[in-house]
This record gives sequence, C-alpha cells and structure tokens, in this order.
Amino acid sequence: MSTTQPPQPTATVPTTTAALQRIRADVRAMQAYHVAPSDGLLKMDAMENPFALPPELQQALGERLGRLELNRYPGARQEDLKAALAQHAGAPAGSALILGNGSDELITLLALACAQPAHGSRAKVLAPMPGFVMYPMSAQLQGLDFVGVPLTEDFALDEAAMLAAIEEHRPAITYLAYPNNPTATLWDEAVVQRIIDAAGAQGGLVVMDEAYQPFASRSWIENLRGQPERNGHVLLMRTLSKFGLAGVRLGYLIGPAALVAEIDKVRPPYNVSVLNCEAALFALEHAEVFARQAAELRTQRELLIERLRAMPGVARVWDSQANMVLIRVADAARTFADMRARKVLVKNVSTMHPLLAGCLRLTVGSAAENDQMLAALEASL
Repeated sequence: MSTTQPPQPTATVPTTTAALQRIRADVRAMQAYHVAPSDGLLKMDAMENPFALPPELQQALGERLGRLELNRYPGARQEDLKAALAQHAGAPAGSALILGNGSDELITLLALACAQPAHGSRAKVLAPMPGFVMYPMSAQLQGLDFVGVPLTEDFALDEAAMLAAIEEHRPAITYLAYPNNPTATLWDEAVVQRIIDAAGAQGGLVVMDEAYQPFASRSWIENLRGQPERNGHVLLMRTLSKFGLAGVRLGYLIGPAALVAEIDKVRPPYNVSVLNCEAALFALEHAEVFARQAAELRTQRELLIERLRAMPGVARVWDSQANMVLIRVADAARTFADMRARKVLVKNVSTMHPLLAGCLRLTVGSAAENDQMLAALEASL
C-alpha cells in the first residue's frame, strides 16, 4: 500500500489572497450595493409602497401560493403573466414582453446582449445624470463604457448636450428614466422624442425606464402605440416594485418582438420563480386596490411638497412625478444623521453627483408616516 503523500502547495502567500487576484481588478475596486439597515426606523429611503394588502386578500394570496407545486420548475404560467402584463400596460400590437427578476436583471440582460465592439471601441451605454445607479454599474460589469450626460441645474434634460453625446459616442443603449430617479422629473415630451430620434439614427436602442409610472401623469406607451415606426428601437421597462410588490421582484420589458426575442436569449432559464409569478398575477387581478393606493400616494405627495415648501430651513423643493420628493438643505449629511437619530431613515443623495449637493430624497408615505418624517426633518434643520 502506497504511503506517498500528495504534493504540498509551494505558494508563499495564503491561497485566498492568491485566488482574489483571479477576480477582476475593477470588481475588487468597487463598493457593493449597500442597503442601509432600517430595524427600528421609519423607512423612507427606498420609495416603497407603505400600504399592505387588506387582510382578506392576504389570506387569499397565502392560500393560493400554498397550492403551488414548488417541486416543479416554472412553466407555462409565466405566459399567462406576460399576457396579463401586456393587457395591463396596454402594450402595442406586434410587441412582445420579457420578464426579469426586478428591473435590475433586465438592465443586466440588456448590457449583456449589447456588449460587443462597435466602431473600433467598446460598446457604450449613455444616460442623463444624476440617474439610476444600475445603469453605469451594469455597463461596467458587462464590459461596456458608460457615458453620463449632466442634467441642467433644474434637473431638466440638456438637449444639446444629449444630442452631441449621442452623435459622438453612438451608444448601443440610451436610458431615459421617465420619471427620473432621484430627481422625480418627468422630462419634456418633445425633447425626449428628439433624443429618441437621434439615438435611432445612430442605430442604437433606447430604454424608457418607467419604474415610477403609477405616480406619473403620462407614459411613453402612448407614443409607442401612436408612432410605432418612429419608436421601433424603443423598449419600455417597468417594475411591479412601485406598483406595490417590492418584495416580489418582478420587472418586465415591452418592445418590438424582434428586439425582445434577441434579448430573451441571454435570460437565464427559470429566472422568475413560481411564487413571484403567481403573486404578480394575483396583484394584477386586484389592480384596482393598487390603483387606489397609488392615487392616495399622489394626493399625499402634493400635500408633502406644500408642507416642505413652507418649512424654514428647506432651501429648495422640486416638483415630483414619482413617489419621492427631492429637497435641498444647508447640510444634508448632518440633517440625515439627525433624522436617523430621531428614528427616521431617508436617503442622503448629496454625494452621488455634484448637481445633488445638499440634497435629500424623501419617500412619499402614508399621511401618518409623512407627519412623522416632517417632524423629524423640522427638528433636524
């Protein structure tokens, strides 16, 4: 019987340290997406719907989920969800739909599908900034270059700068958040269409990100239906998170069937669980409940803006078309910390972009939540 011992590692550094070098340097230099701990705090930092399902609907949903065959992979039920979402959104004729594990996964799939060299350099993603953090993050992780075009000081689109950037960089993907996060801005429709036209003339995709559509006064879906050829390179992305199902993680993308079919090829199989799928179908069957909740939040938003504009120490309050309000104060970091000490968590966005200096982003909540948040803010200014 052999007693030969296996060879011992000769490396002089710990194996974990050596293995870390196999991970991309840009990934090692990144900071992971941070979710602020919120135990014991009024959570007003993430634009969540504050309203739970009525008890009778909670019971009905629980019973329905309990009957699912969790031992089986997701199947044809997802086609039922696609049809229900298409009807709910009013999808144009000739369009198709792809499901994602939240909008974040869809953004990743778009970058993955478009990550090819173009015009002698890496493909590019372009978006106005400040904007959603996942646009540049997904571009970096999938090997695309990101081009951020600053908004104006009032957070409007800088049309000339956008058109110049599109002409120079010829982006594969241009993101337009409609309304925008974190500014809650719903940009001028004519300006948006001219930017869409310019991106299309360069052969690029445009993604209209309508995460906050339940709270906005208009949607680009009307333009897709009314001018399908002019918007033939436009994909419309939505999520059920702001609809009221943030915990379900269900996003969807609507667009011309030929484009959607190609993006669908990079989607992981079974990316949406049977639980997520059935919960989303249940919610759409009771869409009127969520519509009433959205209407109440729109009412509370206007009351919140009015009270913020009357509050001494709040230097600026921007109009909002989402379930958030952006404000400017003298010292955002101190105000944020003092509000947290008073058990209210908001979002300090002051370091995200130079245009956001001194800014806090407040979620629109129920009347009682808004009262508590405003009391903490007033005491912290």
